[in-house]
Amino acid sequence: MALVVMCGQPCSGKSAAAACLAAALRTFSTDLIVRIIDESSLHLGRNDSYKDMVVEKNLRGVLRSEVDRSVSRDSIIIVDSLNNIKLFCDTEVGHCREWNSNRKEKGEPAYDSNIFEDLVRRFENPDRRNRWDSPLFELFPSRDAIVESAPVIAEAVSYLTKKVDSKTRDVKVLQPTIATQTVRTTETNSLYEMDKATQEVVNAIVEAQSCGLGLAMNEISIGPNLPTINLQRSVGLPELRSLRRTFIKLAGQYSLSGPPPPTDADSAKRMFVDYLNREVGA
Repeated sequence: MALVVMCGQPCSGKSAAAACLAAALRTFSTDLIVRIIDESSLHLGRNDSYKDMVVEKNLRGVLRSEVDRSVSRDSIIIVDSLNNIKLFCDTEVGHCREWNSNRKEKGEPAYDSNIFEDLVRRFENPDRRNRWDSPLFELFPSRDAIVESAPVIAEAVSYLTKKVDSKTRDVKVLQPTIATQTVRTTETNSLYEMDKATQEVVNAIVEAQSCGLGLAMNEISIGPNLPTINLQRSVGLPELRSLRRTFIKLAGQYSLSGPPPPTDADSAKRMFVDYLNREVGA
């Protein structure tokens, strides 16, 4: 998996560079999955997306979420947005302003003047000496044509498709840690099932206590083939909610180093009932 972050001033040639890079990667190998994520792919307008800080923050959240959903071991994702702070289109502001005006005259998507100038002021040039800006590939669209055969495009393709192993010297291979490894609960419904199952258990306890069902024997049934909840005292809803939150948090932390949490409702209920019986059981 590779994530390529385009950056540069508005109208500096980022979209053209992204298209060239994607085409070069697809030419290199037809098996590569290459996707460009930008405002237009999410049906977001340029001016509407940057007209104020609240809207811009929402845009960046949408872009981030789409990137999180798209990255995988078998794909190369190109984020074609301002990304103000890594294929970098280093274009003089004067040229960017001229290109934006030309787009307006042609009726193509362009920035309003006030939005353009605001984005220009806020852009921070990347620096290859910063580890978060490295590796950095620089294009100069005002000087050189943006084409698929450009040397920097070839350099980026070579880097992105390089076979990496522990003996590779020019590419640092990092070993995953508990903070960086992919959580093994990749099933999209795992958290949903855990949340839903534990809420059903809480509802069953609240209903049983309100009706006085089973409390003579301190036992509450939550369904066939499932263990009973054995309470030694009445447990209020605030405490049940607190226990439920703690259980879900513990299950998530354990999944980083142990088996993933269950993806089916009955297994989640059994685990939650066992936890409740230890905490407030008879």
